[in-house]
Amino acid sequence: MVSFRFAAVGDNCIDRFRPPVGQSLIGGNAVNVVVQLARLGQTAFYFGAVGDDADGRRTLDLLAENGVRIDHAETRPGLTAYTDIEVLPSGERVFIHEDFGVCADYRPSPADLDALKTMDHVHIGWLNDGGALRRALVEAGVSVSQDISVNADRDNLGVEGLTVAFGSAGDDEATAHALLQRFLADGTQTAVVTCGAHGSMARSADDRAATGIRPVEVVETTGAGDSFIAGFLKAFVARASLQACLEAGRDHAAQACMHVGGFPQQPRPL
Repeated sequence: MVSFRFAAVGDNCIDRFRPPVGQSLIGGNAVNVVVQLARLGQTAFYFGAVGDDADGRRTLDLLAENGVRIDHAETRPGLTAYTDIEVLPSGERVFIHEDFGVCADYRPSPADLDALKTMDHVHIGWLNDGGALRRALVEAGVSVSQDISVNADRDNLGVEGLTVAFGSAGDDEATAHALLQRFLADGTQTAVVTCGAHGSMARSADDRAATGIRPVEVVETTGAGDSFIAGFLKAFVARASLQACLEAGRDHAAQACMHVGGFPQQPRPL
């Protein structure tokens, strides 16, 4: 199996699942994506910041245990980000409260940027930088993706120049088609949108594809979208067809729905 060099930049957090789940796990878009890439046999680097607290140490230890390179992860004075989550009887999760902690002010350093330019692909998660990293990587000719659905600030939502723009449309297929068109019109090369139980779809200038979901016994869905991204990107960087990329994402997302959290780990009680 060919191993590519991937990096994920941005958010990490402690997912605090309220009772009756009552568990604490490590997550965040960038962290979930990079861990899943490492689990898929890829060389995976994490660029981001954790607090100088027990949760920060726990996060870095777990990344390393999963084979993620943490050479460029920073420990900063302050709080590691956390998210309070309620899981509904259907398995769907509801985000109750978020505190981005030291993630909120994280920006890659000049040395980090030089390292990112050596990667086969860089994925950007939640990153509050007004699109600066995206523009720098695009200008350097680096293959780069971003999950637009995890950013709420309009300054961070640009897709111009992205190799792949990921978005979520819930269960609304009409919204999914509109997002695909908007991403392409705004300058992304490949647009990918998930639409819940309706599956996912993708489009580029000369190709389009769609797939349904892979039915599984759902435990809960946190991290399913991030796992989809990891599966898609592994196939995409290996130059698989757009249809094959969607199916790889679909299958990896299905696995994530069969456990609590964005990737398998030993939960801690709240």
